[in-house]
Amino acid sequence: MQDKQIAPNSMSSGKAGTTAPAKIALGCMGFSGFYGKTDDAQSIAVIRAAIERGITFLDTGDFYGSGHNELLVGKAIAGRRHQVQLSVKFGVLLGPDNSIGGIDARPSAVKNFLAYSLVRLGTDYVDVYRPARLDPAVPIEDTIGAIADLVKAGYVRSIGLSEVGPETIRRAAKVHRIADLQIEYSIASREPEDTIFPVLKELGIGATLYGVLSRGLLTASPIRPGDARAHMPRFVGKNGEANAKLVAGLQGLAKRWGVTLSQLAIGWVLGKQSQFLPTLGIRTIQQLEEAISAKPLTPEQMAEVEAVAPRGAFAGDRYPAAHMALLDSEKR
Repeated sequence: MQDKQIAPNSMSSGKAGTTAPAKIALGCMGFSGFYGKTDDAQSIAVIRAAIERGITFLDTGDFYGSGHNELLVGKAIAGRRHQVQLSVKFGVLLGPDNSIGGIDARPSAVKNFLAYSLVRLGTDYVDVYRPARLDPAVPIEDTIGAIADLVKAGYVRSIGLSEVGPETIRRAAKVHRIADLQIEYSIASREPEDTIFPVLKELGIGATLYGVLSRGLLTASPIRPGDARAHMPRFVGKNGEANAKLVAGLQGLAKRWGVTLSQLAIGWVLGKQSQFLPTLGIRTIQQLEEAISAKPLTPEQMAEVEAVAPRGAFAGDRYPAAHMALLDSEKR
């Protein structure tokens, strides 16, 4: 198999001549119960509908649902593998109670994780392989070197990173070309603008931007039983109350412009960082149709959003304290 570098937004739809590539990617984590109960049949239907509508970049992780997500994605893309790019994150250690036991990005672990992912996904290669978080006990050069071996062997097409800062990006890029950084970015989370995006531009690295809807915060999505957001600072207590007022202001803009809150949030990212690919955690056909209909906001609309919800206005960290401590991207 060729050592083929792939940019996250470069692959066209498998239905040549009928469907243009979508300007968004599909984040599959929500199909494995992070935001409440899910239905596998419906999830598979959504993934296939997304592919039919031109969404060709699917993001998953081997720890999502302790392997459930990869199995689900594997079923959904059976017979459609040639139409999609698979982005896979690895390295998060889970207990049977879903507690996080740390990060393992040792070279031997990297290859072990991929062996299981290939079986669950029903494929002989992944398009982008990336450590979900930086392992503080393992030099990033060692981790990237191990993935580079997998590229040479044909099991991986391109190497990605996730939630790492400028220094780590530079060190990784010296070992092997990095295709893509996955990083959270939204109206509520703008920190990557300061030091991370400039490094990506300098080094010619793409980005898949997740959390565009800030896990439903920007769409006023209610918290349901079993919803992980009940433990996230932005959704609870005084933070939640303050943020709800900001979202109400955005709702006023959306109503005036004749769009939904999700289309406003997606349109803001499309207008702000048009060179990168928003990654949406779509769970229903309705959400899919809303997302693919979103258009970049105009400069005038961007200014109105800034007036209602300026940078730094949203209260609370994006993850609980223990999770924030794992983020190399948050180190200053």
